[in-house]
Amino acid sequence: MKDPEVQTNAKKEFKPFVPAETDLQELTFKAVFLGVIMAIVLGAANAYLGMKAGLTVAATFPAAVVAMAALRLFRGSILEENIARTTASVGEALVAGAIFTIPAFVVSGVWDELHYLESTAIMLLGGTLGVLFVIILRRTLVEEADLPFPESVAAGELVKAGQGGQTGAVYVFAAMGFGGIWELVKNSYGIQFIADHTRTFLKLGSSKIEILGRQITYYGGVLLESPAASPLLVGVGFIVGPSISAVLFSGAMAGWLFLVPISLFLNPELTAGLSDTESWMTLAETIWLRQVRPIAVGTMIVAAFYTLIKLRKSLVEGISKAVLDLQAAKSGKRDVNRLEIDLDFKKVGVAIAIISIPLFFLYWYFSGSLVGSIVLTVVMIILGFLFAAVAGYLVGLLGSSNNPISGLTLSTLLIAAILMVIIGVTGDSGIMGVLGVAGVICCAAGIAGDMTQDLKVGHILGGTPWRMEVAEIIGVVFAALALVFPMVVMDRVYHIGSADLPAPQAGLMALMSKGIVGGEMAWPLVIAGIFLGLALILIKAPAPMLIAVGMYLPFYSTAAIAVGGLIRLVLDRTLEARKVEPEKRTSAVNAGILLSSGFIAGESLMAVLLAFWVLGISTGYLPELPHFAENPWLGMIIFPVLLFLLVKIPLNAARKGGTPGVKVE
Repeated sequence: MKDPEVQTNAKKEFKPFVPAETDLQELTFKAVFLGVIMAIVLGAANAYLGMKAGLTVAATFPAAVVAMAALRLFRGSILEENIARTTASVGEALVAGAIFTIPAFVVSGVWDELHYLESTAIMLLGGTLGVLFVIILRRTLVEEADLPFPESVAAGELVKAGQGGQTGAVYVFAAMGFGGIWELVKNSYGIQFIADHTRTFLKLGSSKIEILGRQITYYGGVLLESPAASPLLVGVGFIVGPSISAVLFSGAMAGWLFLVPISLFLNPELTAGLSDTESWMTLAETIWLRQVRPIAVGTMIVAAFYTLIKLRKSLVEGISKAVLDLQAAKSGKRDVNRLEIDLDFKKVGVAIAIISIPLFFLYWYFSGSLVGSIVLTVVMIILGFLFAAVAGYLVGLLGSSNNPISGLTLSTLLIAAILMVIIGVTGDSGIMGVLGVAGVICCAAGIAGDMTQDLKVGHILGGTPWRMEVAEIIGVVFAALALVFPMVVMDRVYHIGSADLPAPQAGLMALMSKGIVGGEMAWPLVIAGIFLGLALILIKAPAPMLIAVGMYLPFYSTAAIAVGGLIRLVLDRTLEARKVEPEKRTSAVNAGILLSSGFIAGESLMAVLLAFWVLGISTGYLPELPHFAENPWLGMIIFPVLLFLLVKIPLNAARKGGTPGVKVE
């Protein structure tokens, strides 16, 4: 008989969709196999998205839809669908960490091209550590913390509705086809008719100001860019919603429309003699890269540690409770059902210690310093755990699509680089050591955020935590072994660091590591960014981290995301004006989310396929595709088309009430 107090508390516990006493098939071969295939495909798509736009989005929604549609043919259970979705989303999360850091080895010049073994080792070690860290944090973040988990709740409701036959697969696959065709006619290696965006420089003339009795002539202007004609980026904005899109865009405005113009104006020696528009645009872009981005880095550092401080109490309480529950279950003092069982904490601790050994040798290989490798390993384990907690917290607050792992990685890179300088490890070895730490941290934080979201979905549906944790580890292993290949191909075709594949975060990582280790870091700018972050915290600005992210992303990317947020706002206001019932309103929003997920997957996968096509051309096996034009104005037609698709189709879904209902909070 159970303890009366335990029974009383149990009545207040959350009730999952599948009760704890229900015995369904869960961790099966077909579920894991399907998940691994989706992890590789969706991971390759997000690799392109991240290096093209500087951000990634969660694969949870398309993975959930595909898992439901595929496993239905094999009579899979809802818990098998949960395992397949959990495994699939690993690819997106792992590659998010990889593309923000590993390309920095190429951008910084320490590698001529991506190295398979070293890159795979970073992804495998970082991803596995991310899983192990979250196992320790699961109860804190998933059950104890009062977090909304907007994407987890939406995915859970999507899967529940799918049990009634409403998978929504038609929305995802139709949008994938549309996004793929659009990328085919937009990509410079496809059958190109249109260009991604256009830009110009608006010169504002000259001004004369007298300072210390000397009259100085100042010149200035603004670099103007159109939003990227990209269903992918618009889809991102639709998914994250108008509020988050607006916060991101406010960062873009602060960076591109305030800091860049004022830097131009206050540097008359740089602007004197510039006449043609192209020179002004080049100078404006250089100022953004070299001066504005370090300010954003300082802001991100403050935002990252501020999040840690806010999280400290729930972290300590949650870990303590998890250990006590585990001890109670082993001693038999009370029953612990399958929904409360994680992988054994002791074994997890041993696994972390074991992984530290190859991690140490990897850093020794990079840095060439025994002391340096010991320092880097210790730094990675400590900061990896802390930032895994931050990533999980932010995912619970904002969703996996908004996990600012690059900001966390920059904080790590800054600390590791300073330590390398202190112990005297400089040059290419110091840069590789610092980037090695950043890569492992970034992969760990990416997996941590994704896994926290997956475990919350499993918590809602009634999945068994330890089985989901095993599926995550399997997904990490296969994704790490496979996903370097598409990255290598995209580098050879699009060239990392070029306009076609700018890899903005990786460029920033390279800039930071070279600047600090080489003694060329612009510390006044970083410190200014720190004070900006403090000011944002003091005025209680929404998401200082996201504001900083908006500052260092290309303007055309953030502007396109803002367009997606505006379209979502139009849909929300239309539903409100028509007084649509809550259930039908959630059906409409869900239809838009599934369409957006399809746009993202379709455009990204087509870009990856075109990269492989170009590789085939270079080997003589495939013919070149015709190139017709690069018209940016023709590309603008995509915005009214997307407005129609992302408003009209959801409204039709609301009227029919025939799509899965998603509770979006």
